Amino acid sequence: QVQLVESGGGVVQPGGSLRLSCAASGNIKSINTMDWYRQAPGKQRELVASITSSGETKYADSVKGRFTISRDNARNTGYLQMNSLKPEDTAVYYCKAIITEERGGLYTFQYWGQGTQVTVSS
Repeated sequence: QVQLVESGGGVVQPGGSLRLSCAASGNIKSINTMDWYRQAPGKQRELVASITSSGETKYADSVKGRFTISRDNARNTGYLQMNSLKPEDTAVYYCKAIITEERGGLYTFQYWGQGTQVTVSS
């Protein structure tokens, strides 16, 4: 069974930085797209950044120039470097990945992590 585990959240002052990690474990054949989403209280979950298996990236307009998504395919781990954080970045951040597994054949599933809280406050 594949699991995604996020880490790196916490409390930071405005202007500060955090680096989130998303580690995938299990019988993984390959990881396709990895995404970071966030959900603030009372708001819908929104896509923050996305990275393909070949390294192509996309960002929400609200984080362009401040956040950087990356991945280490050898470690099955994705990252979200967040700089110049603002109070409006406060949310629970979730990792999502499209993963191909070997289960007597190759099957592709979507997995979510449990989320990590990011709070930007002075």
